[in-house]
Amino acid sequence: MQESNAAPGPDALDELDLAIIHALQLAPRATWTELGPVLGADPVTLARRWRRLEASGAAWITCHPGSGAGALGGTSVALVEIQVAPGRIPEVAAELARHRHAMNVEYLTGNRDLLITAAAADADALAQYLQVRLPSVAGITGIRVQLPLRLYKDSGAWRLRALDREQRARLVGVPREPAPVPRALDEADRALLLALGPNGRLATAELARRLGTSGVTVARRLARLTASGQAGFRCEVARSLTGWPVCVTWWLRAPAAELDETAARLTALGDVRMCSVVTGTANLIIVVWLRRASDVPTLEADWSRRFPRLEVLDSAVTIQVIKRMGRVVGPDGHGTDFVPLDIWSDPLINQDAR
Repeated sequence: MQESNAAPGPDALDELDLAIIHALQLAPRATWTELGPVLGADPVTLARRWRRLEASGAAWITCHPGSGAGALGGTSVALVEIQVAPGRIPEVAAELARHRHAMNVEYLTGNRDLLITAAAADADALAQYLQVRLPSVAGITGIRVQLPLRLYKDSGAWRLRALDREQRARLVGVPREPAPVPRALDEADRALLLALGPNGRLATAELARRLGTSGVTVARRLARLTASGQAGFRCEVARSLTGWPVCVTWWLRAPAAELDETAARLTALGDVRMCSVVTGTANLIIVVWLRRASDVPTLEADWSRRFPRLEVLDSAVTIQVIKRMGRVVGPDGHGTDFVPLDIWSDPLINQDAR
């Protein structure tokens, strides 16, 4: 196991905690019996450790509508910059965190107060959310929308560095047969995704009980949704405990002829959490986790050497994450609650109360 990169302090994760989280980032629904030999610990110990991490909100696994054939499970997605009246940020952020169509909510420095990721079942529903629901929130004074056109790295693909190459290879395994073509989600598919949302490791038997069907049916349906990319799983960890406590978002502009190559090369550098081609003057958005805020100019200087035609148009540091893929988090980044990712619901009907 590699050297620990946990942040110092009383809540710092130890080597085994980090290894468990990294393993679950790679294999979110692997059994403890399967993980035991890879991590060099007995299954009972692993299960006990994970229960402690979950209970404290230090780490969790979310099931969410996956990318499928390209869009978020056949949905429409937007990155929305929001300006808020002075003194109203806490209440606006708290209300947006209750919205089922606001998957992520962050409080940033710079030219926008809040940045959210909004998703809906289709373009019409997304437009209703952006044009009617969001402007109705008291305190919002401005909304600017960008659409992600091509996602080079999703934030769920970010990994800790707790496992060695051999351990990672054992967990990832050998690619199987080609993924099935995604098909339209039916009511049972949506019910399964919603049931798994707050706890992506929920046992098949418990899912079957909650959904009123058989374990075999649940297992078969879940296997299809996972293989097709329509069910995504994300093992998250409180950023303050990772050793990378600073999150920075950049809005960049690359020449059109170099856009794809630049995005691909940027994604391969450092601790990039998300990289996407987007609409607008800034045609690239990139999110990076850093160890220190002072690393920002160093990273930008490195980019200028590697990509001389790349322009940095703006950047912002995340002051606080309010919601991450449905999980409401506290000021310390620990998970505290979960809002169903029911992006198929009517965005104009208040379904925020859970």
